[in-house]
Amino acid sequence: MRFVYPEGKKQALTFSYDDGQIHDRKLVEILNRHGMKGTFHLNSGTLARDRNHDVFVAADEVAELYAGHEVAVHGVQHRNLPTLTRNQVVNEILEDRRTLEKLTGGMVQGMSYAFGSYSEEIIGILKNLGIKYSRTVNSTNGFFPPADFLAWHPTCHHGGRLMELGRNFLSVPGFVELPLMYVWGHSFEFAGNGDWNVIEEFAELMEGREEIWYATNGEICDYILAVRSLDSSGDGLTLKNPTAVSVWIRKDSDQELLEIRPGECVWIGER
Repeated sequence: MRFVYPEGKKQALTFSYDDGQIHDRKLVEILNRHGMKGTFHLNSGTLARDRNHDVFVAADEVAELYAGHEVAVHGVQHRNLPTLTRNQVVNEILEDRRTLEKLTGGMVQGMSYAFGSYSEEIIGILKNLGIKYSRTVNSTNGFFPPADFLAWHPTCHHGGRLMELGRNFLSVPGFVELPLMYVWGHSFEFAGNGDWNVIEEFAELMEGREEIWYATNGEICDYILAVRSLDSSGDGLTLKNPTAVSVWIRKDSDQELLEIRPGECVWIGER
């Protein structure tokens, strides 16, 4: 028996982009065109008042622009959290969360660390503020899900070995359970370097593959946490799902696909 992604998908791909500059508009268009999903980490204190601003997206376009994607916390003013007082950290995160929830009309529970800077104390604060995950800038070049979602290390920055790693991901060994490729960066880097072709070519490589689940950071976090929350009998042949998220498994013997729905208890032994 092996865990798989929703509806039996073998792999998952997600993107994570910071700061909310106007170049997100083009990046969102590219992701949409290729059927991809991403998470956009915004500093609500720097959002523009109107859509004519030449640096940051406007507050009143957030819901429309990022529809179908995820909006997440990056700190109100993009401050370096470990240098702040505890109360300042709380304000930097909680105010950003509250503002983004008002702008999107949804619940915001994800985050990325400004400057990639964090500490164990910061992680403890995030847990108390209802943040489920937060991304670092420490690339693993690998495809394993994170051990700790509040120190979620991505696979790579888009300026790294993106295409090489993408091809490796498409042929990831079978022993990697719930393989995940996580790409991060800033949309303004494409504009500044004049290399939008980087993300275009990667998206073309990855699009339309039946084995890949194209998901936001939050969707992946919720799913893997649900997998880890399953209750198991002593012999491991009965699984109960205490979460609000369906979990999917594939049996080794006959490749039968099973969905364990919220609250459901399933026997997975041989018939």
